[in-house]
Amino acid sequence: MSSTDLASVGDHFIVGLRPTTTLDPADRALLRDLRPAGVILYKSNFCHDVPYEAWLSSHAKLISAVREETGRERLFIAIDHEGGRVCRTPAPITRYNYARAWGEDAGAVGAAMGAELASLGINLSFAPVLDIDSNPKNPVIGARSFDSTVEGVVTKALAFAKAMEAKGVRACGKHFPGHGDTQVDSHLELPVINATLDELRRRELLPFAAAINASFGMIMTSHILFKAIDPDWPATLSRKITHGLLREELGFEGIIVSDDVSMRAVSRLFDNPDMAVNFMAAGNDMLMICAHWGDTERARPLAERVIEARRSGVLSGANLDRSKARVAAMLETTAQNSVARLPEDVFRSHSDAGALFSDATVEVV
Repeated sequence: MSSTDLASVGDHFIVGLRPTTTLDPADRALLRDLRPAGVILYKSNFCHDVPYEAWLSSHAKLISAVREETGRERLFIAIDHEGGRVCRTPAPITRYNYARAWGEDAGAVGAAMGAELASLGINLSFAPVLDIDSNPKNPVIGARSFDSTVEGVVTKALAFAKAMEAKGVRACGKHFPGHGDTQVDSHLELPVINATLDELRRRELLPFAAAINASFGMIMTSHILFKAIDPDWPATLSRKITHGLLREELGFEGIIVSDDVSMRAVSRLFDNPDMAVNFMAAGNDMLMICAHWGDTERARPLAERVIEARRSGVLSGANLDRSKARVAAMLETTAQNSVARLPEDVFRSHSDAGALFSDATVEVV
């Protein structure tokens, strides 16, 4: 299949770069052929333990190369930037504590994070976490959640998102329909939640409903099996959850993006390219595939299968066109930020915006 064909479905993909600070030749080829609507950066895509000017110069060249290879005027340059250990960027980018520690400072932290990320050419952060910290045995959410109550999550997460977006970085609420009550890490295996739909409506869904009312443009689904809603498919692939719950019941009209499909909770499923057809048929818009847990070359057969399904009528062309239009609409209103050095006094002022963090970061959370 030609690169022209692959590019016809590039709007439905966000691709993670390989762990290099210069654009890997394989990434160049994939970006050139698929022309994805977004890329996501990880810790290994930044130079660490070098002066700010040095790593910023290297980073500017990486972003420029990404834009050149995709050939897109408008592109999502994304990152996970939540605070705590979920921080990919080197100093002097401010290291804030987990969201739980921000309290009334959530808006100030959002503004500072937004300004700093925008200076790196980033225009989309996969934050805030809208999960409620309701299970003390949860190994992966915990303090990443703003609060253990609906009210606390809504108030703080929305203040954070509004302030970050005002600085030119779009927010993405995650992990729909709620990751707070799990007892296993979806990076490693598939969590199962037995809560009823009514229980979800009374708790987990409320922050997402508030985010939709606050005009969030993007929501990320979770790799979790909600047995009472869909015993067959995790939320990532469940039309009952993605279309039925998020689109129809909650009225979300923006972009639905997956978490990384290379995560072990669903990775084996996506070894079968047919899962890309199931994914789009479920009502999703953008499939994220990253290099940490898997091989981004898997994006090629996934894209090919979507194209074949459209040609054969297995996937509705009209539905795919509406999905593509949602992506285009959000891109049109997303700042295309340039890489620029921030003065030292900006970082000094940001260090007072909220609680800081000094422990080690991780590649992926």
